[in-house]
Amino acid sequence: MANFTLLKDLIQPAKTRIVLLVMDGLGGLPRPSDDQTELEAARTPNLDRLAREGCLGQHYPVDVGITSGSGPGHLGLFGYDPIQYEIGRGVLEAVGIGFPLTGRDVCARGNFCSLDAAGNISDRRAGRIPTETCAALVKKINAANIKVADGVEVFVEPVQDYRFVVVMRGDGLSGAIDETDPQRTGVPPLQAVARDAASARTAELFNQWIKAASAVIANDHPANGMTLRGFATDPALPKYKDVYGLKAGVIAIYPMYRGVASLVGMDVIDHHAHSVAEEFEAAARVWSDYDFLFVHVKYTDSRGEDGNFDAKMKVIEEVDAALPALLALKPDVLVVTGDHSTPSQLKSHSWHPVPLLLWAPATVRRDRSPSFGERTSARGGLGTFHAADIMPLALAHAGRLAKFGA
Repeated sequence: MANFTLLKDLIQPAKTRIVLLVMDGLGGLPRPSDDQTELEAARTPNLDRLAREGCLGQHYPVDVGITSGSGPGHLGLFGYDPIQYEIGRGVLEAVGIGFPLTGRDVCARGNFCSLDAAGNISDRRAGRIPTETCAALVKKINAANIKVADGVEVFVEPVQDYRFVVVMRGDGLSGAIDETDPQRTGVPPLQAVARDAASARTAELFNQWIKAASAVIANDHPANGMTLRGFATDPALPKYKDVYGLKAGVIAIYPMYRGVASLVGMDVIDHHAHSVAEEFEAAARVWSDYDFLFVHVKYTDSRGEDGNFDAKMKVIEEVDAALPALLALKPDVLVVTGDHSTPSQLKSHSWHPVPLLLWAPATVRRDRSPSFGERTSARGGLGTFHAADIMPLALAHAGRLAKFGA
């Protein structure tokens, strides 16, 4: 794991630039028909060339055998021990849309879902409704002006697709609350249950709000229900500038990933990108302003969760086709990986290690890997390690770490 105290003593200035390119949920499992994963089956001439010119490895986002959520997975990539620095999805969604959090806030990420006549969940994501529908539902809930207690305010904001965020603000609130999503269909949403005595009142207030808000949208098919996840407060994480001496920026289409990056002090770069190529164009526009850019690609994960092998493979191919534009910027260090594995066969995140490619022309020790895939990464020269060790490795290859000791 990255030792922040040690790194702060070793950080030295350099005129080098680092790119962390994350294909969310990149890791997969081989399909029976040809024994290939999505990454192995994809046509990726550019990534394969970088593999031959660089070095491969694989990482565990949290620890061996642990299935990681997106928040912990990204914290690990950013060099933060996700067990020590635990943050909830609600905070990530809130800061991702620029919501101004205070120390009196408890946040929860919401999913609109579909309920059948018996009140059981038939679709956890309400058919992936468009953001416009989500915004209309949120507007309808806000118009109901739901009150839960004197001195407690409730803010509801749309995020993207079927996702929204709920922020409860008041004195004495606490976020140690279990999520209401049972993570399966055919059963009703759960109650918000406090994990400690300090959170009992907050859980009850959220249950009051859920009951009232659910009644408002009860006839709005397919999004006639909701679940809440990731109850949390602002964790006050150490910042990139202080820990790594980097001016860092994030380019991401989905708000949650802008959120986790902003929590560690990255600038959220304004853009209107809807594709990987457009994200790389945004990187080119701000290239001279940053030492470190985190570029996030979401749909590898989404297509894996959909169980669509070919669609996930196509997203990887889209990244590869756009890659020359990013390489034209001449990064000194490029890391390509994922925050966790999302095999399409499982339709969910998994505990499998995540392939990683390190390309640093001036300093890398090539391992002669022929291509970028799960099995070549497992045999790569970097070996298998924790995600939180990626940042020190990138800093070293960028010439930003001084020698330790005499």
